[in-house]
Amino acid sequence: MNEIFQWLSSAFSLDSAHVFWFITRSAGIMAYLLLWLSTVWGLAVAAKPFDSILPRLFTFDAHEFLSLLALAFTAIHMVVLMFDRYLPFSILQLFVPFTSEYRTVWTAFGIIAFDLAALVTITFYLRQRIGFKTFRVLHYASFASYIGATLHGIFSGTDSTLAATQLMYLETALVVVVLTAYWIWQLTHKQTAVPAPTGLTRTKS
Repeated sequence: MNEIFQWLSSAFSLDSAHVFWFITRSAGIMAYLLLWLSTVWGLAVAAKPFDSILPRLFTFDAHEFLSLLALAFTAIHMVVLMFDRYLPFSILQLFVPFTSEYRTVWTAFGIIAFDLAALVTITFYLRQRIGFKTFRVLHYASFASYIGATLHGIFSGTDSTLAATQLMYLETALVVVVLTAYWIWQLTHKQTAVPAPTGLTRTKS
């Protein structure tokens, strides 16, 4: 492991502190984008715009795969922080909210977002046991997870002052807001729609 970091340092003229920073930030951004994509895909599954061209089994599996990838990159983001020389995190600080000294509140948001994302992902494998209604209710936690991850990235990320990073958060959040509004509109439209009569009407003879 040390040899790898030494090679990276010499190749890119960086010290080990910078190498760890680049790894954890790139993993964190990838985790955020994958969580965003999983959230967007989940909204698409709920709104069913792809049902005419994609099998439901494929859309569900893709949603599950994106969630697992997001958790994997989040794990990398967290583990690398333990080896950071500038501000190392302990295991307690990585998993228990409000224990970190670094931007305590916003770091806690990231931890809670990870916990919620893990909970939602686990329910993929417990659908048969907990029932679809419980699965759907627990799945609403993905909204809180995405919001928490977004706030964590904006207010904890050391590159959040960059215009490109701000634009990324703005555009991705806007997509989620638009799709959520469309999904809510669909639900409201279905509830207010009057079903057409299915029986035969009587006519005067």
